[in-house]
Amino acid sequence: MLRAAGVGAGDEVVVPAFGNVEVAQAVASVGALPVFADIDPVTYCVEPSAVEAVVGPRTAALVAVHRFGRPADMARLHELGQRHGLLVLQHGEQPEAARDEIAQRRQRAGYLDARLRGVRTPEGGDGHTYQQYVVRVPGNGRPDRDAFARAVRARGVDCRVPVKTPVHRLPEFRRCVALPETERAADETLALPVDASLTRRDMQRIVAACNALGGLLQPAF
Repeated sequence: MLRAAGVGAGDEVVVPAFGNVEVAQAVASVGALPVFADIDPVTYCVEPSAVEAVVGPRTAALVAVHRFGRPADMARLHELGQRHGLLVLQHGEQPEAARDEIAQRRQRAGYLDARLRGVRTPEGGDGHTYQQYVVRVPGNGRPDRDAFARAVRARGVDCRVPVKTPVHRLPEFRRCVALPETERAADETLALPVDASLTRRDMQRIVAACNALGGLLQPAF
């Protein structure tokens, strides 16, 4: 799509660094330079004002990535694109789920919202489909989150670190840029299961495992 739109060598394309290395690779594959913008700490999607801060004379396009079932702020990004004459593209993580599946995920997310302690639960908001239920583990950064994840898995709960290394830290895209929200999210986030197949007992196990550990950490908020 970038090549078809005339994006190529000498151009810059603004992308998020929080996951989705394939987006930066697609930019590089047409000879353009990926330029990384910081994310919104609530939605984990690229933040419009952060995009505007890195737009320059060579910027030809921006790519918004929808994260964890939360849509990016496309209204503001399209407005920004119009003002600067930029191509605005979207990258979705997964195909849209059936309405009943989304409803069940939202129900399970609500269950966790009401019962989890010691972690920062995600904010809901319009359009959130909870493709992943991503919490923040408070503490002093990555060691606390990783130790928490190991302990939760030992209690029989399947959890995963959604983004282990931001794209701007990878060798092929290493940049000396200030992306504080991206760095913080990479160090603190943990995805807990909210699949439609989970039973009430499964949900109770998740809450019990997390709450047994949450009190051991010093809240960072």
